Amino acid sequence: MPFVEFTGSARLSRRTKQLTRRLGASDIAIIDHADLDRVSAEELLESGVQVVFNVAASQTGRFPNPGPLLLVRGGVRLIDAPGAPLFDEVDDGELLTVRGASLFRNGTCLTTGSVLGERDLSRALDDQRGRVTEALESFAENTMRYIRDEGRLLAEGVDFPALETRFRDRHALVVARGPGHKRDLRMVRPYVRDFRPVLIGVDGGADALREEGLKPDVIVGDMDSVTEATLRSGAELVVHAYADGTAPGAERCEEAGVPYQLVQVPGISEDIAFLLAYEKGAELIVAVGTHLNLVEFLERNRAGMASTFVTRLKVGEILVDAKGVSRLVRDRPGLWPVALLGFAALAAIVVAIALSPALRHVIELLTQKLFG
Repeated sequence: MPFVEFTGSARLSRRTKQLTRRLGASDIAIIDHADLDRVSAEELLESGVQVVFNVAASQTGRFPNPGPLLLVRGGVRLIDAPGAPLFDEVDDGELLTVRGASLFRNGTCLTTGSVLGERDLSRALDDQRGRVTEALESFAENTMRYIRDEGRLLAEGVDFPALETRFRDRHALVVARGPGHKRDLRMVRPYVRDFRPVLIGVDGGADALREEGLKPDVIVGDMDSVTEATLRSGAELVVHAYADGTAPGAERCEEAGVPYQLVQVPGISEDIAFLLAYEKGAELIVAVGTHLNLVEFLERNRAGMASTFVTRLKVGEILVDAKGVSRLVRDRPGLWPVALLGFAALAAIVVAIALSPALRHVIELLTQKLFG
């Protein structure tokens, strides 16, 4: 970091994804986030915050977690102070000062942690990648343990409520808050313009749609990371109820005074979004920001992926991931570079002809033979 001392307003939340919406360059973020995931790191960087105090371990070693390294490489001073009682001792908005790895209020030290450095984080990440087999074995065991119960989704389907949004013979774009979701959403804007798919936001993915100037047709999930404005945007709301019957999003919708439908399905909310589009007759499902690999599931503290495995088996033939599409598009030259290259080649030929009497003579002879 370029500074030795930094004074700023304390901003606290145990839910990092909610905190990032109200952070700025003059703030000190105080979080409680074990294994700081890549998406949260990306959003912290976007907020412009310069100092992050974590009262949990940003990297526990449980799996290869690139989030802390991404944050530090982006220029943020990340300080771990596991167990520090900052949430009990600090008020949101009060001025605090960071000196080295210590946090002060009016000259009094509140806590001292450890500054996480790029070299140590990089070395730890390499070591964790070498031990990923252990996490994979445990992950696979949990997946197989639960797949028999959740496998009924493949055979029986889900009884979704009636919705006003029409899916039949249309494309559906499912946007979740996952790694690179904002970049990939920008890449598929031409597709959205041309095909006008049903727009489904999974929790915070609905806000990402609105940030791109798009209005979600349906919002699916716990509604814990959706802004109030997006909840009231007019989209149909499908609240995820878990196997034990709990539905945290229902209370949020009732407090906001917005109507919602309840669907009780095991698994994660993006699985429900895929199944909803499939069961309602969508012709194609395009996924943005959804979880694809072991690390992404472990970042979300998922012990297994039975529901996602079964869901992707069911909808696989009509499911396209925008991440792969965006990489294909990004690697292809656009129309303007090709057009400019052609124009430059044509200009070179014209100049060569103009400067060469012999070439002019040949062109004149050909012109006479063709049109004479």
